[in-house]
Amino acid sequence: MDRSNIVNFGAGPSALPRSVLEEATKGLLNYNGTGMGITEISHRSKEFSQLIQSLERDIREVLSVPETHSIVFAQGGGTTQFSAVVLNLLARHRLLFPDLPDEDRVMDYVVTGNWSKKAAEEARRLAGKAKVNVVVDARQFSADGKSFDNIPPHDKWTLSQAPAFVYYCENETVDGVQFAHLPGPTAFPFDLLGEGGRDKFIPLIGDYSSSFMSRPIPNLADHALIYAGAQKNIGPAGLTILIVRKDLLVDVDAAAKLGATPVPLMLSYKTLADSGSLYNTPPMFPVYVSSLVIKCIQELGGITYMEQFNEAKRRALYHALEKGKEAGVFNLRVKEGSRSWMNCTFTIPGEGREQDFIDGAVKRGLLQLKGHRCVSLSAHDCVLTPMQISRRYD
Repeated sequence: MDRSNIVNFGAGPSALPRSVLEEATKGLLNYNGTGMGITEISHRSKEFSQLIQSLERDIREVLSVPETHSIVFAQGGGTTQFSAVVLNLLARHRLLFPDLPDEDRVMDYVVTGNWSKKAAEEARRLAGKAKVNVVVDARQFSADGKSFDNIPPHDKWTLSQAPAFVYYCENETVDGVQFAHLPGPTAFPFDLLGEGGRDKFIPLIGDYSSSFMSRPIPNLADHALIYAGAQKNIGPAGLTILIVRKDLLVDVDAAAKLGATPVPLMLSYKTLADSGSLYNTPPMFPVYVSSLVIKCIQELGGITYMEQFNEAKRRALYHALEKGKEAGVFNLRVKEGSRSWMNCTFTIPGEGREQDFIDGAVKRGLLQLKGHRCVSLSAHDCVLTPMQISRRYD
């Protein structure tokens, strides 16, 4: 099957624009006239330093990242940040409050899907005597009491008075649940964060892996950290983008001397930032491809264009799914108002119907439509994920 005849609906690894793939192929053979491929040149070379600095500038420009925040590139994917967030933020908290009993250190997690659930579980593993407070668990507000299908009402949230940080996942790739980016009942309630108790502010952590660069990030400057694994949206697996407020770049060794858990240097935000993301050899090819995708976005009109483009796709797709629901062909999994722009999840009623759907889609060049194994609540689950920004928009 020729590439031009297929549509890749994979939620990660992301589908990439054809123009980016063609340019990346050239760079694998001869990057920037060096006579060597991008994967062959030294990460200490002038050429690569210029590339990674250019990627940082372009991200800052597209998302209007303020100078209060550093942009850092890491390895390990978004899942590694489940651990890095806990270790770095507890180290920071230890430095701020060295005499506070560990039992009084609390980490707040907003659980709206499988990824935020896994992040909270990792926090419990690493917490020591510190506590993990689940601010709200969306499953309690679902029809069956066990599905992630909604953003819970704000008045049901129970934030700690002075947490070390508050963590949320903006778009739940597996479940098809997403916070609205405009103010409303399913947007993130930034107003609930208050004054921060003991601290002058509550550090807010947002996992934006599967919606990064798809539309503007609300209240970006109010976040302590936003992170995104590139493979969901803008490049190959291996690169993680961190937008981290500079006051989070703390001396983790100094915190360890005060009793905090030692932080591996490759997980230390300060180490990565101080080295210009070059503490060790970075994932050079994913950096290169991501830079090409960001430049493609800039040429198309930036984040405003991406928002309009994805909104048009969202409207068209959900309209078709609603028509299918009326005809008894599809069942939508997520409540209206909480439905993702990026990952549209639905089920297909009837024994064997899911496989019939998948087989028919493949024949028509519609690939990677099957749902994630984590949401296989029945034999008929299917997930459609056509909203990633790196679809064939060129």
